[in-house]
Amino acid sequence: MQFVRVNNIVLHYSDLGPHDAPAIVFSNSLGTDFRIWDETIARLGPGFRFVRYDKRGHGLSEAPPAPYAMSDHVDDLAALLDHLNVTGTVIVGLSVGGMIAQGLAAARPDLVKALVLCDTGHRIGTAELWNSRIEAIEAGGIAGISDAILERWFSAAFRTGTNADFAAYRNMLERTPVQGYLGTAAAIRDADFTASTAALKVPALCVVGEEDGATVPDLVRELAGLMPSAKFEIIPRAGHLPCIEQPVRLAGLISDFLAENRLV
Repeated sequence: MQFVRVNNIVLHYSDLGPHDAPAIVFSNSLGTDFRIWDETIARLGPGFRFVRYDKRGHGLSEAPPAPYAMSDHVDDLAALLDHLNVTGTVIVGLSVGGMIAQGLAAARPDLVKALVLCDTGHRIGTAELWNSRIEAIEAGGIAGISDAILERWFSAAFRTGTNADFAAYRNMLERTPVQGYLGTAAAIRDADFTASTAALKVPALCVVGEEDGATVPDLVRELAGLMPSAKFEIIPRAGHLPCIEQPVRLAGLISDFLAENRLV
């Protein structure tokens, strides 16, 4: 396990592969940790430097009191990459991780040469939605609303009582530090990258699960439409987390995107 203190917070991260290889950085979703990328990375093959991390309030990273701003998450990732002496990366961001990726590309273009934006948007949800979720968790904890969250996360075929993976990801969600979840929910509520993302010039791939109930395909299509060079893909038989339900398909789309844009 690898840890670093940046911006007065300890982050847990993983840095695998040759340091002179092209770097791919993964930023995960609300209520998960960096293990969600395991199967996708395994299918991308050797020849890359893979950097993953638990954003503040998640996994083994520290969870300061809520609320957080999206700039906190962006600054944390920038500081981690500076610590690792990594520049010119491909950032793969899922949900809030995709918002962090957009913010990083705008704030620190030296760190980002391409974006893979999974099941995310330039703006996600409304203030009313996020305030309602925050109030529900403050009253009853994450477990009190986990059924509704998991229904948006996963396809109907995945959400079965006999699927051990589904049970395990419920555990991951419900064991997220409450302050981390609340803090990041507030960051999403207050973030709007419409203007800054429309100004980005880097190659971008925007993908979404066909059955995503959190960031629906039309939202991700709208995000892709902000960037003239962006490519849009829908992944069948997947919900909000295609890296879990369809890692082979997601890895294939990433590999094709890297090759088409001569990023490898």
